[in-house]
Amino acid sequence: MTDRKEGTVRIGEMTRREFREAKEAGRFSTCIIPTGAIEQHLEHIEMGHDTRMVTWIAEQVAQRLYPDVVVAPAMHIGISEHHMIHPGSMSAKPGSWLAVLFDAIESMVRNGCRNVLVLNGHGGNHRPVEGVMAQWKMYFEHTHPEAGIDFQSFWELGRAKAEAISTTGVPGHATEYETSMALYLFPDSVRQEAMRDQEQEQPLEGTAEKGERLVALTLDEVTEHIRAMMAGENG
Repeated sequence: MTDRKEGTVRIGEMTRREFREAKEAGRFSTCIIPTGAIEQHLEHIEMGHDTRMVTWIAEQVAQRLYPDVVVAPAMHIGISEHHMIHPGSMSAKPGSWLAVLFDAIESMVRNGCRNVLVLNGHGGNHRPVEGVMAQWKMYFEHTHPEAGIDFQSFWELGRAKAEAISTTGVPGHATEYETSMALYLFPDSVRQEAMRDQEQEQPLEGTAEKGERLVALTLDEVTEHIRAMMAGENG
């Protein structure tokens, strides 16, 4: 087939023919659904950081594993009620957010993806999903026994190694860990002059050099986790 975006891992950039023919050729056995947030990140990082970060990770890992992995559109708004005191933040109610996430997972399973990893980039999303994941897995065991689903916050994969680099905590909130990764990947999203213009000093520990190491570690850990899913070892 001819495809002006040959090699894309984003399902939203494919036509129905392109996705159908890819599946018929045995591609895209696995899907990543990124989940992020739009919320305050102290005074110095743009509020879309979580979504931008997790989407970038998902796409880079999918490119590494191409053509086995496809990336679904990210869930941009997360569960962020604890940040709504800060103007500009956005928050979804847990029930409605979980309903959309479940439907996204089921859609990709019905599309023939044997493995679906929800790759999370925002701490507020973690506990609500953790509370229902066992039930969701039982549902798919009965309805699509060939499918495996899993939920992971990317910083939990290889946390001990990350804590050896970001010594003030992982993930923190817009402190050393996130600031370092943002400085390395998205320097345009960091207002460096504002890093000192706040009560917390931990962001000042962040550097692009640390970010490079953290990013490399994260990509390796997420890649290995998905490889294990595809081998039937988790999920």
